[in-house]
Amino acid sequence: MSTTPPPEQPVAPEAGRARWRQVRDHLNRNRFGLTRSAAAGHAPHEFAPGGRVLARRHWIPSAPVPLEQVRLRWQEQAPAAPVDGRRPELDAVLPRRADGTRYDTYADAVGDLARPRLFENRGCYRLLEVAEDAAVPTLTFGRGRYFDVIDICEAAAHEYAAAALSAAGGPGPEADATPFRAAVGDPTDLARRPVLAAVSTLAVRLDRRTGAAEFVLHWRDPAKVASGGGLFQVMPVGMFQPSHDAPWNEANDFDLWRAVVRELSEELLGSSEDYGSDTAPIDYDAWPFQRVLSSARAAGTLRMYWLGLGTDPLTFVTDLLTVAVFDAELFDELFARMVTTNDEGHRVRLDDGTGHAAGIPFTAEHVERLADREPMQPAGAALLQLAWHHREVLLNGGGSGPSNPGG
Repeated sequence: MSTTPPPEQPVAPEAGRARWRQVRDHLNRNRFGLTRSAAAGHAPHEFAPGGRVLARRHWIPSAPVPLEQVRLRWQEQAPAAPVDGRRPELDAVLPRRADGTRYDTYADAVGDLARPRLFENRGCYRLLEVAEDAAVPTLTFGRGRYFDVIDICEAAAHEYAAAALSAAGGPGPEADATPFRAAVGDPTDLARRPVLAAVSTLAVRLDRRTGAAEFVLHWRDPAKVASGGGLFQVMPVGMFQPSHDAPWNEANDFDLWRAVVRELSEELLGSSEDYGSDTAPIDYDAWPFQRVLSSARAAGTLRMYWLGLGTDPLTFVTDLLTVAVFDAELFDELFARMVTTNDEGHRVRLDDGTGHAAGIPFTAEHVERLADREPMQPAGAALLQLAWHHREVLLNGGGSGPSNPGG
């Protein structure tokens, strides 16, 4: 008697789309637990200190590096990556349209079935290399597109969420249930897939008279964002990308400091992302907000640091980790009208017992709670842990010279 299993019965397109939405909803509601489950599949040595993000040893400097020491290089012709959003392993997470044809990419499916408020395939800077032996942090970038994050990172997370649902009650998905993740392989291999990095900044308000510090915390709304929804995160955070796809912005905006300035304006002040750079590049030197911030850096009332980079174990999203330490007087002047809600979610405020809403105290208690017990995005948790570890340098205005990267 034959033991060949019967052929798999086709799923009706509407049932497949309903199942896809169920998995997508499960992903957005359970990112924290799914991330912890995915992290358990990696060895401890694969993580940055604190165990929240995956990182190669030379990705995390041994001490905070002043941001101006970080070197960016440009590679005009970026090599093709063997893993992209059109791999056959992704067919299992791509539902069918009403006419029976399968969606070409995960971004196509998201756009039709679960479109968030912010969803645009803009140009981004693709991370190609992090130098191992450079005297200062040195990163090489080329061209990429934002939907690579959706087609690869969110698709990989969807695949994992679907496998986790099927393995409900078990220890976690089996490796053969996530063939796309297997195809990606080492998530920190920058040559294996297009890696588009976000810039995550821990914004700290420091009262030098009392030594008290607090930081700004964000909750990312899954109805507004396509990746990382339903989690707490530091703010501001944004993709490292030009302000517009017009060609003159590529070189003009290729600067970590300028990227942070734009995100501070957009996320903390609610400013528009339209800088008019569709017709001309941004004149950063003439922008009053940028001029004030640059003058503050020169005066030492704002200090910017680089703490490295790391990769989310669930989504494979990679974040560049920075810290901005503002003297309290400067912070209060610049952000007197800091918004409560923005285009990506809302700011989390803590009642300090006086009837005033304050930032989150930068204390061991709050860092430990957010990094270990709250549904915090891995990059934000890692940034808080690293910043707390280096708090003496960050809060006392020090910084390393050329550093020897270490784990």
